[in-house]
Amino acid sequence: MKIGLIAGWGELPLTFAKNVNQDLVIVAIKSSADKEIEKYGKTYWFSFTEAQKIIDTLKKEGVNKLVMLGRIDHKSILFHFYKFDERAKKFLTSLKDRRAKSILHSIIEELEKEGFEFIDPTPYLSSLLVEEGFLVNPIEDQNLKKDIQFGMKLAKEVAELDIGQTVVVKDGVVIAVEGIEGTDKCILRAGELAGEGTIVCKAARKNQDMRYDVPVIGTLTLESMKKAKAKVLAVESGKTYLLEREKFIKKAKDYGISVVGVKL
Repeated sequence: MKIGLIAGWGELPLTFAKNVNQDLVIVAIKSSADKEIEKYGKTYWFSFTEAQKIIDTLKKEGVNKLVMLGRIDHKSILFHFYKFDERAKKFLTSLKDRRAKSILHSIIEELEKEGFEFIDPTPYLSSLLVEEGFLVNPIEDQNLKKDIQFGMKLAKEVAELDIGQTVVVKDGVVIAVEGIEGTDKCILRAGELAGEGTIVCKAARKNQDMRYDVPVIGTLTLESMKKAKAKVLAVESGKTYLLEREKFIKKAKDYGISVVGVKL
């Protein structure tokens, strides 16, 4: 059995590739995937606009199971339509809307029509999931705890609407909601609006399909929080991947940022 990995930006594709102990064929997305990915399997570099070439290459390599991991800039998909090949243009124009969930779910359906089976990567990445009760730097302030409950409830609702995965709150007020700009810019925007002490809350969709667009946090999240002088990062346990755990915990302690896994 050959597994195909469609790899976007970030550590998640690299972690998956390291943990797969069988033939791996990698479609690395230009300007997104890390060049290190080439160490872990036969690698082809394509733009996300080259849909037909990607399909033809995977078939030529005898791939029958697929995984799609890593971020591909949603803005690029929306605003570079003129670069798409005919297959991709036909696909995009058939969508009822162009929210992230709609695009990614439809990509899976389109590739399944071509005979590929998308598999859940969680068994290869289970060690990265934030567990219930995960905590860095205890939180004693009852007002912060109330803000966490408030923000996580809203983050869950926003994720279900497929607007974004992140909501930033402070003192019972919603400061920023993640849109097309992504989590890091949302955090920075909240810092500009509300100053220090914000609470960053991140959640998955209800009935999250673990095959795509699962929430991810890492040291870059903490860097953005430090710049914004944010105080707490709350994430949904069992549905959020944590990258470079030891580095992350050390950095959170160094920065004085509390991090908590919340069961929803």
